[in-house]
Amino acid sequence: MTDPLLRVRDLVQEFTVRGQGGVRGGVLQAVAGVGLDIWPGETLSVVGETGSGKSTLARSIMQAPPPKSGEVVFQGVTLGTLRGAALRDARRSIQIIFQDPYTSLDPLWPVARIVAEPLIAAGVRDRGERRRRVGQLLEQVGLDLGLHGRRRARELSGGQCQRVAIARALAASPALIIADEAVSSLDVLVQAQVLNLLEGLRTSLGLSYLFIAHDLALVKQVSDRVAVMYLGRLCEVGPADEVYAHPRHPYTVELLDAVPRIEQDQRSGAARDRSADADVPAEAPSPVHPPSGCRFRTRCPRAQLKCAEETPLLAPGHGAGSGHLVACHFPIVAESGPKPEPSPAPGQRVPAKPGQPGKSGRPVTSTTASGSSK
Repeated sequence: MTDPLLRVRDLVQEFTVRGQGGVRGGVLQAVAGVGLDIWPGETLSVVGETGSGKSTLARSIMQAPPPKSGEVVFQGVTLGTLRGAALRDARRSIQIIFQDPYTSLDPLWPVARIVAEPLIAAGVRDRGERRRRVGQLLEQVGLDLGLHGRRRARELSGGQCQRVAIARALAASPALIIADEAVSSLDVLVQAQVLNLLEGLRTSLGLSYLFIAHDLALVKQVSDRVAVMYLGRLCEVGPADEVYAHPRHPYTVELLDAVPRIEQDQRSGAARDRSADADVPAEAPSPVHPPSGCRFRTRCPRAQLKCAEETPLLAPGHGAGSGHLVACHFPIVAESGPKPEPSPAPGQRVPAKPGQPGKSGRPVTSTTASGSSK
């Protein structure tokens, strides 16, 4: 069996936050002991609410800035041990596509210059060779050098700008592309087109993706595996179809219930295991002062005293499929399985108990990209 392309172990990223306006300062642990693997040719999606640490995780993997602790091994090389030119050379094989296609491109440079910049950095000095390569890259993403090469970002649509950003990422011949909310600012139809483009490039170029998003319906269409993140920690990791059909963590259920659906929900009872009358906060607690034990316990209708006393670790869920891990003391285990008896944890009032791989070659339609599921 081949080694993973990217291996992350116990990654921690912290920032010092100053107190102001009566709010206490402290240390914000944006990423708290995260571990994950990405295999050659695989798409791993990290999903979660805004502020869950997804983008910080991506930047920490790229050592921008370096994490406080933990290990990042890419293509057999530990990135944390590299400095200067050695780190820059290693990071050429990891490229990132940002959320806003306009602000991620230099507004003064024409498209041809933007796409050529990584080639210049890589030492391609011959102008004719650079122009030929730029033409190839733009063609790969569905743009024409003669038509679009001299335009600035302000003269392009959002979808065209994102295609330019993809072409720029491809210029360095990467093995891994991090797509940080790369389609969330685009309209539904353009989302589907860009996702199909990324999937086609994965197949033709053998790319791997770390796909960051908050739309679980979108993630299901493009991912081999999904990792659910909350307040800096991973809650659940598993094959996309398995996580979507049989979520084991209550937070994953909350995210799935937030996906709009036109037709009647056909998911199993386990997937709908949620207390509609649960008196729990709608927003996450402060990441500077997170709850003890399980960080989701203050919003979880299944929380017990153990959830406040012990931090749950990722482990195979009871009855879950192969590779399906969940960090929960009381995971959802059956379609109609009973919930644990209420035993309030500190700061949490539990309501009374009521009387694999692969989507390769699979096109993404505008309906599935918008959040509806079949």
